Amino acid sequence: MRSVISQTITLPAPAQELFEMYLDSARHQEITGAPVTIAKEPGAEFRAFDGVLSGTILVVSSPDLIVQSWRSTAFKADDPDSTLILNFVADKAFGRINLVHLDVPKHDYDGVTQGWEKFYWTPWREYLKGRG
Repeated sequence: MRSVISQTITLPAPAQELFEMYLDSARHQEITGAPVTIAKEPGAEFRAFDGVLSGTILVVSSPDLIVQSWRSTAFKADDPDSTLILNFVADKAFGRINLVHLDVPKHDYDGVTQGWEKFYWTPWREYLKGRG
């Protein structure tokens, strides 16, 4: 049976701006506080947190959809990549991100589930709050 992580987060910025932030290496790094390699083109490499996360951009449909292969260093060598789907939706003056993360190995499921809040949502809220 496939594993599915589903999360929805609303952040105080327009959805299109959140989309652009995620795909911009410098801004993504400002949010997470760790080096990031990412680009808008399908086939582009994704690396974050000094290589703890890696993958490939599979689909970018501006301004609302990003799909990427994704894995962490906690994945075993024979674990296939998971698939990350991020959908950015306008929600009045805010932006909502609907995350669906498929096929995270059972042994890393809890870590990845909690990691989204710890390493992305909380820092992103703080980053946006700090912009004034």
